[in-house]
Amino acid sequence: MAAQRAYTTHPLVLRRVTVRGVHQVTPRMRRVVLGGEELAAFTRDGVGHPAFAAPGFDDHIKLILAADGDVHAALPAQLPHGIEWTPAEHRLTRDYTPRRVDPEAGELHLDFVVHGDGPAEAWSASAREGDELWFVGPKSSLRLPERLDWIHLIGDETALPAIGRFLDERPLDARAHVLVTVPDDSARQELALREGDSVTWVVAEPGDPAALEAAVRALPVEAGEGYAWAAAESRALLPVRRYLQRERKLPKERLNITGYWHREEAAAPEAEDTAETGAARSPARIPSPLPWLVARAALRLGVVDAVADAPGLSAEALATRLGVSRPGIGVLLPLLAAYGVVVGADDGAGLRLGPAGEELLDDHEREEYTGHEAELLLALTHLAPALQDGASPWRLASGATLHDTVAQDADRYGELVEECEQLVFLLDGLSADPLWEGVGSCLLTGPGSASVAAALDGAGRRPRLRVAEDAVPVTVLRGHVPAPDRIDWTAGPADVAVAAKALAHRTDEEAALLLTRLAGWTRTAVLVEASRPDGLSPHAAEAALHAYAATGSPLRDSAALAALAHRSGWEVERTIALGWGTEATVLRRA
Repeated sequence: MAAQRAYTTHPLVLRRVTVRGVHQVTPRMRRVVLGGEELAAFTRDGVGHPAFAAPGFDDHIKLILAADGDVHAALPAQLPHGIEWTPAEHRLTRDYTPRRVDPEAGELHLDFVVHGDGPAEAWSASAREGDELWFVGPKSSLRLPERLDWIHLIGDETALPAIGRFLDERPLDARAHVLVTVPDDSARQELALREGDSVTWVVAEPGDPAALEAAVRALPVEAGEGYAWAAAESRALLPVRRYLQRERKLPKERLNITGYWHREEAAAPEAEDTAETGAARSPARIPSPLPWLVARAALRLGVVDAVADAPGLSAEALATRLGVSRPGIGVLLPLLAAYGVVVGADDGAGLRLGPAGEELLDDHEREEYTGHEAELLLALTHLAPALQDGASPWRLASGATLHDTVAQDADRYGELVEECEQLVFLLDGLSADPLWEGVGSCLLTGPGSASVAAALDGAGRRPRLRVAEDAVPVTVLRGHVPAPDRIDWTAGPADVAVAAKALAHRTDEEAALLLTRLAGWTRTAVLVEASRPDGLSPHAAEAALHAYAATGSPLRDSAALAALAHRSGWEVERTIALGWGTEATVLRRA
């Protein structure tokens, strides 16, 4: 498995702060100074919470706003060890990077790009001393490699808070080469440069990919150990990512590229990472699946990569390069051109990637068409007979259950493991629970095992770990868990067993069988599963359908898990809410 970037996780706490001052940094940047008792350790509703910590230069906190002005109705529920994003129709959230954190003064500085659009910028424009602001986070901090000779800090004006903080605090002693695109010279800021550093200011339209790529290509190519960090408009970063990965050949653990905003027609950028609401928007009409199927075919055949690597190819040369018939390519190209994946199919200049094709160079975008989620979507073509027969769509589509499929396919199981990496941000409530007192051994199962091991490690819990998985999945897990030297890679008796997302790819029958097996190894078991949709996800309405496609059951709520447990000789002792719709259900042998 590829090396993963290292993060330090933080407890998720809802905090209230008030405005202490507003300053104009440049004509393009407004700074709001925030403070309050809840930046220190505090108690709310009888539960103690730690002091605010954001040690990373590119940490993000999530501001909570409301389209109707009723912020209190938009606030999430604070759990003892996490956040639950309860449904809220008018909730708006925006992610921002702290420009400065001053624990002694009890202050937090946030910088807002001034452009006259967006709810967060509008809030900053009207902010006055004493106004309140609620936020959550950060959930984690990036840990840079200990030894670096140089670092590239690349971005547009929305990245200036993170870049400025890095240069002020210098988390490592390395030459910094800074590149920032700005809409005009008035957006330039004084930066804390040292000898050996460099800074390049490029005047360009916000979100201009050509200007950003050209400037990145002009950065110095140095010897030694290096790192590249970049944050800007998401599409503008696609050619930058491709250049740094494919031409500069920077490994993933030496590269951090984040889309801070997404360009829309007739809309200016706001210094924010996400634009989320609490309600899903209904489409005006049911969309055709044709563009999705064509994009999937283009990715699986290698069309996108071939055109990216050799722009100007003719249709015939592309067919030869891919080993596909010329008539076959002729069927695809008109549709790929219509959907913006390629351009130049008919102009005689050869094929080039269009805007949609550039987006498909991003690994995350590809997963929608070629990864595990795409396979589940295809299985839903059997939804009607599955609903009639009571079988899972996956089983009808493939002839095997999803569990049987992933148990024989390391790559597919690896996708499940990577999806479960987000669990590590939610497991504070489990690792802090009193059930671990006196526990000397823990049996792990499920693709979330690596996240559980990491959470226990981070909380100072040191039980002897065992892993109960089939041979292929264990091979995948070895590349993800911390301290593999203290893990026994065979199943056996343990004080506690934790099944982390182990039921999410199992039918009810397979889930009951696993629980019966666990009963032979331990008297206490914990099920970590999503029991309801993530309240912040724009695809929350689809969560139950995805679960049904995989297992033939919708998302299993507490009642469904209790029924499975009882069927296998367990009783539910209690449930620990972890946040984001995820719960840990503690079972005892009946």
